[in-house]
Amino acid sequence: MQPNSLLEKIRQFDAYPKTLEDFRVKTFSGATITVISAIIMATLFLSELNYYLTPEMTEELFVDVSRGEKLRINIDVVFPRISCSYLSIDAMDVSGAQQINVEHNIYKRRLDLQGKPIEKPEKEKKLGAASEEFTKAIKPTLDPNRCESCYGAEYKNMNCCNTCDDIREAYRRKGWALPDLDTFEQCKRENYNEKLKVHDKEGCQIFGYLEVNRVAGNFHIAPGKSFSQHHVHIHDLQPFSSSQFNLTHRIRHLSFGRNIPGKTNLLDGTEQVAEEGAIMFQYYIKVVPTVYARADGHLWIAVSAIQGSSTQLGLANQRNTVMPVIKTLHTNQFAVTRHQKPVGSFTGEQGLPGMFVTYELAPMMVKYSEKQKSFFHFLTSVCAIIGGVFTVASLIDSVVYHSSRAIQKKIELGKLN
Repeated sequence: MQPNSLLEKIRQFDAYPKTLEDFRVKTFSGATITVISAIIMATLFLSELNYYLTPEMTEELFVDVSRGEKLRINIDVVFPRISCSYLSIDAMDVSGAQQINVEHNIYKRRLDLQGKPIEKPEKEKKLGAASEEFTKAIKPTLDPNRCESCYGAEYKNMNCCNTCDDIREAYRRKGWALPDLDTFEQCKRENYNEKLKVHDKEGCQIFGYLEVNRVAGNFHIAPGKSFSQHHVHIHDLQPFSSSQFNLTHRIRHLSFGRNIPGKTNLLDGTEQVAEEGAIMFQYYIKVVPTVYARADGHLWIAVSAIQGSSTQLGLANQRNTVMPVIKTLHTNQFAVTRHQKPVGSFTGEQGLPGMFVTYELAPMMVKYSEKQKSFFHFLTSVCAIIGGVFTVASLIDSVVYHSSRAIQKKIELGKLN
């Protein structure tokens, strides 16, 4: 068989026969359609490329079998109408563990009534603890080895009450009601009543985190020094009544577990206002354990480095840093139901004004996994885009060309007639 005849047979398989250049007609409408088609193809190609590079998120649901881990609760709450010295935060769970007057990893910042910081944040102080300004108010001539009277409230291992706080603690242990604090020399010397008068002249921001057992429990932020007596959790509000505390608050941030980009927390930015009397704000939260896994084997997350900065308006100064961690990230989502009720002797409702958060963990876990899309699927889509746009553009060009030719012929015949 001759080579020329073989090449001729191969040419017969050409599915794209070409016309001679002399028989091709280039029109202005065809050029316009070509430019528009190229723009459409480029736009669709970039869209498909972005879709291919974005990992696909799949969701799975299975039983949570994780045990023995700690649950981290991130808190940032602003109370604009109550002083920091009257707020305490306590946590307890169904296993019997209690954290009274939490001090570790919890900070307080004093605010004025406009929400501006008065001082840098400091670790939580117990209610009634002598602050620096009141310590200075005590006369330096006092004998450091003195032993002042407890006014009949002495108890074992404490026979001396040298400060007003010592007297209050002694009366509490005895179960006695406190009279006017000015009747005690120690309280009068420290101007303790003057200190109490500012309880509603300042605001407070409480931020930080709690680490609790991974079981159902609750935590609350409420006024008064908290303690347990005869297995009962008590808040000492003396010399005030509960109705004198305004627990209006704004939740800047509340989450369970690590924060990750794109995850929203339902209570962030919400505000609750105590319009009348003492209000007990209750939040019932259902925590759902959640696992995030990236397709590339690493997960880059933003973590907050809380710094005490007096320049920011009533908020923790948060700086986002980026760090690599393991392939999977364990965190939590939650759903919440809110309720509030007035409490006190006038309403007949039992309770304490404050922010009370009760949480329980769901038995199921949600896992979000990233999966990379198939390259061949991307290639198929690109071919479909190019072929489809080219075919549709060819049909439109053909219609426009033949229509213009037909109209032109009619115009010419009309002129001849």
